[in-house]
Amino acid sequence: MAVGKEDILKARTDKREYRRIVLPNSLEVLLISDPDTDKCAASMDVSVGSFSDPDGLEGLAHFLEHMLFYASEKYPLEDSYSKYITEHGGRTNAFTASEHTNYYFDINPDGFDEALDRFAQFFIKPLMSADATTREIKAVDSENQKNLLSDGWRMNQLQKHVSAVDHPYHKFSTGNWDTLEVRPKAKGLDTRHELIKFYEEYYSANLMHLVIYGKEKLDKIEGLVEEKFKEIRNIDRNSLCFSGEPCTSEHLEILVRTVPIKEGHKLRFVWPITPEIHHYKEGPCRYLGHLIGHEGEGSLYYIMKTLGWATGLSAGESDSTLDFSFFKVDIDLTEAGHEHMQDIVGLLFKYISLLQQSGVCKWIFDELSAVCETKFHYQDKIQPINYVVNISSNMQKYYPKDWLVRSSLPSNFSPDIIQMVLNKLSPNNVRIFWESKKFEGHTNMVEQWYGTAYCMERITSSIIQEWIESSPNENLHLPARNVFIPTDLSLKNENEKVKCPVLLRKSPCTSLWYKPDTMFFTPKAYVKIDFNCPHASGSPEAEALTSIFTHLLMDYLNGYAYYAQVAELYYRINHTEGGFQVTLVGYNHKLRILLETVVEKIASFKVKADRNSDLFCWVIPYTFSMPSYEMVTKEYQNFKFQQPYEQAMYYCSLILQDHTWPWMEQLEVLPQLEVEDLAKFVPMMLSRAFLECYAAGNLESSEAESMILHVEDVFFKGSNPICQPLFPSQHFTNRVVKLEKGKHFIYPVEGLNPSDENSSLVHYIQVHQDDFMLNVKLQLFVLIAKQPAFHQLRSVEQLGYVTALLQRNDSGIRGLQFIIQSTVKGPGHIDLRVEEFLKTFESKFYEMTNDEFKSNVNTLIDMKFEKHKNLREEAGFYWREISDGTLKFDRKEAEIAALRQLKQQELIDFFNEHIKVGAPHKRSLSVRVYGNPHSSEYASDKSNSVQPCTVNIDDIFTFRRSQPLYGSFKGNLGHVKL
Repeated sequence: MAVGKEDILKARTDKREYRRIVLPNSLEVLLISDPDTDKCAASMDVSVGSFSDPDGLEGLAHFLEHMLFYASEKYPLEDSYSKYITEHGGRTNAFTASEHTNYYFDINPDGFDEALDRFAQFFIKPLMSADATTREIKAVDSENQKNLLSDGWRMNQLQKHVSAVDHPYHKFSTGNWDTLEVRPKAKGLDTRHELIKFYEEYYSANLMHLVIYGKEKLDKIEGLVEEKFKEIRNIDRNSLCFSGEPCTSEHLEILVRTVPIKEGHKLRFVWPITPEIHHYKEGPCRYLGHLIGHEGEGSLYYIMKTLGWATGLSAGESDSTLDFSFFKVDIDLTEAGHEHMQDIVGLLFKYISLLQQSGVCKWIFDELSAVCETKFHYQDKIQPINYVVNISSNMQKYYPKDWLVRSSLPSNFSPDIIQMVLNKLSPNNVRIFWESKKFEGHTNMVEQWYGTAYCMERITSSIIQEWIESSPNENLHLPARNVFIPTDLSLKNENEKVKCPVLLRKSPCTSLWYKPDTMFFTPKAYVKIDFNCPHASGSPEAEALTSIFTHLLMDYLNGYAYYAQVAELYYRINHTEGGFQVTLVGYNHKLRILLETVVEKIASFKVKADRNSDLFCWVIPYTFSMPSYEMVTKEYQNFKFQQPYEQAMYYCSLILQDHTWPWMEQLEVLPQLEVEDLAKFVPMMLSRAFLECYAAGNLESSEAESMILHVEDVFFKGSNPICQPLFPSQHFTNRVVKLEKGKHFIYPVEGLNPSDENSSLVHYIQVHQDDFMLNVKLQLFVLIAKQPAFHQLRSVEQLGYVTALLQRNDSGIRGLQFIIQSTVKGPGHIDLRVEEFLKTFESKFYEMTNDEFKSNVNTLIDMKFEKHKNLREEAGFYWREISDGTLKFDRKEAEIAALRQLKQQELIDFFNEHIKVGAPHKRSLSVRVYGNPHSSEYASDKSNSVQPCTVNIDDIFTFRRSQPLYGSFKGNLGHVKL
């Protein structure tokens, strides 16, 4: 066995140990030792993907990814691998890309040894049974059905479709029933035989890269890997190469008009380029993407936004392989932008011309390089399962010393290489894709796999030159130097080692929770200010106006705050149920500067109409046209294109959560709103407020308090303050409907998109209000039942690709939910299958041995011992406690204590009372969304007489008003003391 001698470059703050080894069978492995980890993980990347699908068997590589984890000769019981992983607190998944396929899992450390053995056997002697083959083809088909109305999938395939037919880029990668069952059978092919042949031809150890993340020392992990993986066969398969360009001359200089599913207009510019992987130290695409995608003053996006033509822009490398790549610029257009498409094309090429004339700027490269270096060396720790996938997916592309760095550290300034890529971004090399529903009825072609309507025309360099010359003469210029790049990365010496957030300050206007960093030791901070404004959510109009207000603020601040984002200091202003929220996270050095600017812009918000324009304009304090209003409108309009399971989850929340307004009503009021309505609304919204604040990370308590005192001064002080404190009656509460015991409520509704063939079900069982012992009983049941539920409902019965059993928490009201989406069965039938599963599972649940019970309890305890990986994760946990009003900051420790007291009979009693089918105290709700193929079932299910103890919900709001509510944890002013 060879051991790599080269050093693997790692971040200065990274205390993990790394070692590269190569097994005798040529399997290349990276070992990672992290004594502090709570989870172990592994990822195997196989250098073969959908590009290798045989002609006429589209999706075979993806199908193999589905089949490989079913069983092996050593572990022949179907689904035993997933069951073992789940029972030991882990998860497992896989994905297929164009040139590689990745398999991965994580698990509690005590189960890692056996999990690795089970994992390795899939690459040694997998079993791919005939029975599983047919079922899993249906699963692949269901996955494809889920994607058919997704614009992302449709537009990606359209770009492939408009490429060389003989290049693998042109292929359809997912597969479906037709490509994997019907067509092969018509040709006399046995899909399972072809599957095994594909596996035997390509799955060779020398084409595999493995990453192992363990808790033990490297020597111990190395021994484990050698023992488990040495038997993977090596046939010395040549590395696969896909030479040639996917786009020939006939696929360049084209304009493709296409019809999307969702409302909105987009322009996509695509240029074939040399893959950056061959010049990753020089980072040409990173440099050009930084400039073309910039959003500060003078940038392409800033100019288009000021003209009212765009609401978003992104730029960078895409669809990269070792042999070819693309540089893409995507622009989200407004209605006005759609009408000025030629001007936008002209402005883009004007900006590219500006880059040509300015030359490659060393100071910009150096600034970008400095930002990248700081980001790498102070990167947040992430979940081990994500870390191993990130590394293994790239091991084939990079030298071992750069496996962790990859292309994240551009350090060689090479104007020639950047210029080489810039020269490719020319009119005679471009492919333009223009998306709009306005093209409906004006297309003459249809893409084969997704049915996307499109038409295509030649667009020569001379035409684009005319557009360049006729486009507006705007002051396009390069960005200024970035004042937000941190220079002070020192750590604060906060003497008090605070384990949980403390209430540092409380006044009639604000409360401040504070949690210094005692775990991560990075120069970063997290600040959240929640504006509780009763007038922000009193009606559908108020909700819509608050949403427009937050969009406008983000839009207005963007030109300034984008520089902070480039320097890894992020901010967000978002609409909440009780008002709006400001969040800042990133390096703490310049965080206060950004916070003060954001606060000042909120306080000085003004809006007026520009009557000289065809469209009225929001002015803050200068004119922007309609983009923010359009964005809000399109968000509401596009709700109907959500996946049916997402619609079902939305209806479930609308039924349960009191004082929430439906999106349909907000969409209905939007056209009636005038700019004067917003001008009157904002001062009224801010007139009464309470600010709940959370400050965490590399901040001293005095800094945190000083920040919030400043915010308080801005809004609540002075002779004519913007805000007054709330009256006691105005504090926000989050109340949830208390379903009646012994009743099963059903809400049937037709899917919002008549073209969607998917139906869906959310089967919700409401259990209790937050209580440590009841919480762990519920969590333990879900842990025990979720894999059997997935196996039965998805793998065996093939009800649908989207199948899950999850916990649900609505503001401290706990329950569980089955979520299933299907084209093959209607939601009424699926509901019956869920109940049948619970009946069948009941006997297995009762038969669980005491040892199995203790093992599951210990698994859940281990999961609760898992530490937060980074500041964002920790802040999310604590903010949920603050936001719900539960304030159980020691929740993990308290629930571990409850688990240690739990008896098996108590869990059985819990099941019998709350979850068992027919239990007299059970509270449940089924939301059934009927897709197009099941519309007749919707009519019959509504008209059929309901079963005893079953209640149909005809109107959500009539139902909600008639039901009792749980008490709210939030808004109880007496329960929080300094």
